[in-house]
Amino acid sequence: MKLSEFRFDLPESLIAKYPVERGEARLMVIDRKAKTIEHKKFPDILSYFTDGDVMVINNTKVFPARLYGNKEKTGAKIEVFLLRELNREMKLWDVLVDPARKIRVGNKLYFGDSDLVAEVIDNTTSRGRTIRFLFDGNHDEFMKAVDQLGEMPIPREIMRESVEADREHFQTVFAKHVGAVAAPTAGLHFTRAMMKRMEIKGIHFAPVTLHIGLGTFRQVDVEDLTKHKTDSENFRIEPEAVQIVNKGLDEGKRVCAIGTTALKALESSVSANARLKPVEGWTDRFIFPPYDFKIANALLTNFHLPESVLLMMTSAFGGHELIKEAYKVAIQEKYRFFTYGDAMLII
Repeated sequence: MKLSEFRFDLPESLIAKYPVERGEARLMVIDRKAKTIEHKKFPDILSYFTDGDVMVINNTKVFPARLYGNKEKTGAKIEVFLLRELNREMKLWDVLVDPARKIRVGNKLYFGDSDLVAEVIDNTTSRGRTIRFLFDGNHDEFMKAVDQLGEMPIPREIMRESVEADREHFQTVFAKHVGAVAAPTAGLHFTRAMMKRMEIKGIHFAPVTLHIGLGTFRQVDVEDLTKHKTDSENFRIEPEAVQIVNKGLDEGKRVCAIGTTALKALESSVSANARLKPVEGWTDRFIFPPYDFKIANALLTNFHLPESVLLMMTSAFGGHELIKEAYKVAIQEKYRFFTYGDAMLII
């Protein structure tokens, strides 16, 4: 497949700037076999699942990864976007900096009136740097300083500044393990009350962890998708989740990935007999059509931006032509797109 096959005109007005009340988004339901498209509200999702079905959730937790510092001597304001921790003991991090042209190896950055100082020690890409934080405290104290100084890293495409409410809105109710620089957006629709209703109905939740990083939101800049190299993301699937998922598969139940990141984690740890297996490691899996999914047989996801890897994965799952048609309908019906937008269930 070519990059241009995932290009479409998305009116800027359809990119949601703020979320609706949690659990109140619209829900488009796509039946792959019947080739139908239905319009529902998110709470209607309950009617598509029954006793023994499984929902695989990504319990990663977003941290305030966007910091603003000042360059030594000149005082120039620099945005530092923390991507991933490389070495905890040495406080080495992979980051993106903006404006990048001003940041060279050896430069020091100061963050507000805090004790946090960083030194640039390597160039990784045009905007990427490796930096070392000069901080005397332990890891917990360091992360507390980051939490106080940082902003929630809502995507630039939303075209507004981060606000205090994003600390709650840009986090799922089941977030547990800190490490993501973006939220698993399909999970943002769930409320605790709704999850309780699902559990009463006999639906099982299988938590996996995939710390969302650059691999999920880096732009594809090659026309031939086989040439795209995606950045590795850390993930973990515990034996308990494996047991829940495999039991569902063995019993012919619906196993629904809640979001493309949960789907990516599942597809990154498949056994020889097409069952899930426990794992802890890194995945750079890039999924685009055609692709034979081994674990999930349903997917809940949001409406993604043109040419994004998330749209490609959704197309691979739902079928390229059907998803193309669904997106055309979504634009006509003014569904809200992207992080804070509406949801799509593919069964």
